[in-house]
Amino acid sequence: MAIAQIERELVKVSVTKRNQKGEELGTIDLEPAIFGLQPNIALLHQVVTAQLAAARAGTQSTKTRAEVSGGGAKPFRQKGTGRARQGSNRSPHWTGGGVALGPKPRSYAQKTPKKMIRLALLQALSDRAQSDAITVLDAWSFPEIKTKDAAAALKALQLEGRILIVVDPYDYNTVRSFSNIPEVQLIDVDELNAYDILKSDVVVFTENLLPGVDEGSEAASAVVEVAFDASDEDSEEGEE
Repeated sequence: MAIAQIERELVKVSVTKRNQKGEELGTIDLEPAIFGLQPNIALLHQVVTAQLAAARAGTQSTKTRAEVSGGGAKPFRQKGTGRARQGSNRSPHWTGGGVALGPKPRSYAQKTPKKMIRLALLQALSDRAQSDAITVLDAWSFPEIKTKDAAAALKALQLEGRILIVVDPYDYNTVRSFSNIPEVQLIDVDELNAYDILKSDVVVFTENLLPGVDEGSEAASAVVEVAFDASDEDSEEGEE
């Protein structure tokens, strides 16, 4: 599928920065090249479908008539029985026989261009930002590992539903404090993807992990420009 009909107009979005107690610490303007895109539903659908397909094990398997044990001898003589002739009791129409055209191990992975995957990630972030489903904290502070403190922090921030928290994997106390809360999913900032973002009701960042800080903004802008260029080329080819 070509990346087409992407809105060039970026939306400016700002969020309130809070601390772990839920107190407001001002506002942050999110990077428009990351959080201000207009979502392309067809693009998101294709990327998410490919991601879910790639996660399938594909280990299902059935035995054909050649793989089922037994069936080497002719079950009864060719003529004189009044029955239809049979050469093996492991044919698909026999009980205990092989399976005709059954599933075999296979890969469900789909080839998806990297540009589409990156753009889908940006559009998923934009969708959450424009739906007021992005929360930004100054930092997590857990002196010790306590699920009770993590639950109290979520309550103070008034976060409900499926919560995706972007964490630093080396922040051990934070990771372990949230790990026992069923509605919370923890994810490394380098592993962010469109599916996990879209299936969550709210995405939580700390300020230091927020995309668009420092060189991240330039990288995101480059991805968007590449996508726009691809869209223009596809449109020109279509016109010709």
